[in-house]
Amino acid sequence: MEYLLHLGIMLCIYVILVLSTNLTVGMANLLTMCQAAFYGIGAYVGTYFLMQFNLPFIAIALIVMAATGLTSLLVSYASVKLKGDYFILATLGFQMIIFTILYNWISVTRGPYGIPGIPSIKLFAIWNLNGIYPYFFFSLLTAALVVWIISRLQHSPYGRMLKAIRTDELSAQALGRDTTRLKSWAFFISAAFAGLAGTIYASYVSYIDPTSFTLDESIFIITALFIGGTGSRIWGAIAGAAVVVLLPELLRFVGLPDAVAANLRQIIYGLVLIVLMFAKPQGLFGDASIK
Repeated sequence: MEYLLHLGIMLCIYVILVLSTNLTVGMANLLTMCQAAFYGIGAYVGTYFLMQFNLPFIAIALIVMAATGLTSLLVSYASVKLKGDYFILATLGFQMIIFTILYNWISVTRGPYGIPGIPSIKLFAIWNLNGIYPYFFFSLLTAALVVWIISRLQHSPYGRMLKAIRTDELSAQALGRDTTRLKSWAFFISAAFAGLAGTIYASYVSYIDPTSFTLDESIFIITALFIGGTGSRIWGAIAGAAVVVLLPELLRFVGLPDAVAANLRQIIYGLVLIVLMFAKPQGLFGDASIK
């Protein structure tokens, strides 16, 4: 049972990550490769406040979301005016910079040694989330809240403006809209929610190191989004997160020979993803494509 609850917690964390990525990739049409960087910043900033201050989770979450959101402005200010491959390279560079800082700033992040003993989340300054059951219900409620917030955001005038930018940015500019500012806000909100996911992850596993926030993790998040489908459909992000989190675990029960099980699982996993993308090029629930 604890194994299933663990999968449920990780699924909730990735739902938040994929939904936040969809704001920039699916709504603002900005293919970013640095979501794991914001995920890592949120994890480390959240860890610092969890270990140094006796604050309730709501206060720490607001601090983390503000910190990651403001950090995203460093990327968006210099990058959102770029197009296509140039924007991807800019976000890729930021991802590598953040990983290098996390890995080498040993006096703060402990580098490759990681930070152990991260305390659990404290709600309302009185209730610690000790045990997997409280964490499961907390992560489920948090993911549901994020789903509701992003759904409302997508159907708001701001969300409709992002959709207009995705469809035809020149027409949006012709209507007098500051598309650069709108995309920067999308980047800010996306990074803030990724930071929130990072804090939940750090407190749940009680240990973090830079290897959890590499370029591979950014690609993993983007893969989940593309499988589920980009655009304004919330179910796409949820379905994509479910596929990438649960499919590798389901393959453990196929009964492959122990000597080759790990490699065969990776091959089967890759083949399933390739077939899925050929069968549904816009994803399971997508309503947009990346230009």
